[in-house]
Amino acid sequence: MSDKQNTPSPQAKPPYFERHIFFCLNERKNQEACCAQSGAQAAFDHCKGRVKALGLAGPGQVRVNKAGCLDRCAGGPVAVVYPEGAWYSFVDLSDIDEIVDCHLKEGRVVTRLLLPADVGH
Repeated sequence: MSDKQNTPSPQAKPPYFERHIFFCLNERKNQEACCAQSGAQAAFDHCKGRVKALGLAGPGQVRVNKAGCLDRCAGGPVAVVYPEGAWYSFVDLSDIDEIVDCHLKEGRVVTRLLLPADVGH
């Protein structure tokens, strides 16, 4: 056995952020449907502000991120929360509030907003 195999593995460190939410903000120039045309920027801004206002932002908590195309355009606008890998489609800011309150704050996936697995590009 090599020395590397005999060395105990280091204990897993807690993740830098407990959860990440990524909003697709992609804008297509060819007039194809895209998340940017469906209010994704407003949803991102609202989510980011709400997470900060609730004191959920920062290391060990939640990070709200912008993303380019997440390749789920047919279900747009979309956001995904990790580490759970929960893909959401949303209609309005009350849907974003529900994602923040239930998933980002309490850790409960909002099943009614989940994007079906077969919805892609």
